[in-house]
Amino acid sequence: MSFGETPVTLVGNLTDEPELKFTESGTALAKFTIAVTPRTFDRTSNQWKDGTTAFYRCAAWRTLAEHVAESFQKGSRVVAAGRMRQHDWTNDQGEKRSMLAVEVDDIGASVRFTTVQINGKRTNAGAQSGDPWNSGGNRPEPGNEPPF
Repeated sequence: MSFGETPVTLVGNLTDEPELKFTESGTALAKFTIAVTPRTFDRTSNQWKDGTTAFYRCAAWRTLAEHVAESFQKGSRVVAAGRMRQHDWTNDQGEKRSMLAVEVDDIGASVRFTTVQINGKRTNAGAQSGDPWNSGGNRPEPGNEPPF
C-alpha cells in the first residue's frame, strides 16, 4: 500500500450480484456494493438497534475479480480489505463530479452467522516459479520449508 492511501476493512452484505466485466485489454473487473449496518445493544430496552446503513461501491481486479464473481451473490456476508479511492470526472454537461470507492485487495466470506465450505480450488495467479513461499504447488526442497 502506498503512503497516503486510506486503508479500509468492510464487514457487510452484497446488495446485488457482482458485475464482472473485462477491459479492452482483457483485464477482469468486478464491481459490487457492500452494505454496512452498525448495530448497538440498547440496555434500556434490552434489544439490538440498527444504525444507519452505509453503501460502499467496490471494485476488484484481475483474478480476484473472477473469484468474487464465482464465489459471492446478492446477500453474501463478506469481509473486504482495500483502499479508499476518489474518482473525479466531468459529465456530459461539463459539471465536475467525484465519488469515493473501495479498491478491494482481499475479500472473503464472513463466518460469524453462517458456515462456508472452501472447495480448495487454487490458481497460480501471481505465483513465481522457484519461490518456496508461493501457494502454486511448487514444493520446496526437504529441509527448506517455510517456518510455519
